[in-house]
Amino acid sequence: LGWLDALAAGEPAPDAVRDRARGGRTVFVFPGQGSQWAGMAVAALDTSETFAAAIDACERALAPHTDWSLTEVLRGAPGAPTPDRVDVVQPVLFAVMVALAAHWRATGVTPDAVVGHSQGEIAAACVAGALSLDDAALVVALRSRALLRLAGRGGMVSVAASTERTTRLLPAGGRVCVAAVNGPGAVVVAGEPQELAALLAACEREGVRARTIPVDYAAHSAQVAEIEDELREALTGIRPRASAVPLYSTVTGEPVAGESLDASYWYRNLREPVGFAGATRTLLDAGHTLFVEVSPHPVLLAGIEAVAAEAGREVAAVGTLRRGDGGRDRLLASLTEAWA
Repeated sequence: LGWLDALAAGEPAPDAVRDRARGGRTVFVFPGQGSQWAGMAVAALDTSETFAAAIDACERALAPHTDWSLTEVLRGAPGAPTPDRVDVVQPVLFAVMVALAAHWRATGVTPDAVVGHSQGEIAAACVAGALSLDDAALVVALRSRALLRLAGRGGMVSVAASTERTTRLLPAGGRVCVAAVNGPGAVVVAGEPQELAALLAACEREGVRARTIPVDYAAHSAQVAEIEDELREALTGIRPRASAVPLYSTVTGEPVAGESLDASYWYRNLREPVGFAGATRTLLDAGHTLFVEVSPHPVLLAGIEAVAAEAGREVAAVGTLRRGDGGRDRLLASLTEAWA
């Protein structure tokens, strides 16, 4: 009980979390691709009954659209595909995020709103109730499979600069574009590899931090238009509905009606830039002050905090799991941070 004594005395101690209650409302945040790591769900599967049950439900929902087992991929079973193909990693991340949201709710932490980044918006729509689990599984599986047609022809680069400065650094060829705005100084560019190489060189000359994102396709760019017909046809049977929890769109930057999340919307979700920073500002204006990133590793917290700082707002932003740290202690520590 040494840490309890330290906490009572106002002194630091290992495993003791201190913060200040801010009031306000809670947002569940679902990132796109990039938070994954090998073994990310193994400890949670063995720790949280709620998480494990939700993974089972996701496996059943994904089964009609995949030729691999979700549980075998998560546990790294012999013969299971490694989660590096886009048509594997995106459905797997979807399932992990939906299951982590179920775990949060089982602890008593419920969202007043949800927001999702790129493919993360599919998980957000499911958790909000705008898509059934079966429809959401279909969207994420067929959306990611369609991306295979673009594989090997594009890429994405993260740039630590404002949208304006990043735009000035873009090559003149017009074959790259701003694909996502995650914060005041966090932009993603997508397009053809040669143009992205020129962008990286320009960033180096200007002293701007930039790095290649490990994907071989250009989401949120003009290349996506090539799969528009395929995507619209594949998703024509989904039945979106009114959401039980408000969903803030990173396509429009505003709250979106669940009934509007049809095939056309999910094409826009993949084709248009991700306006995460704009959606975050809208959430702040609506009085949300606790942002819980529901993912295997936090990748959007810095952007949320930067948007809040620019707006002069005080927020708390916490993650769920962390790379290499996904068990009971991590789940409890994240709950503690959110509670504090």
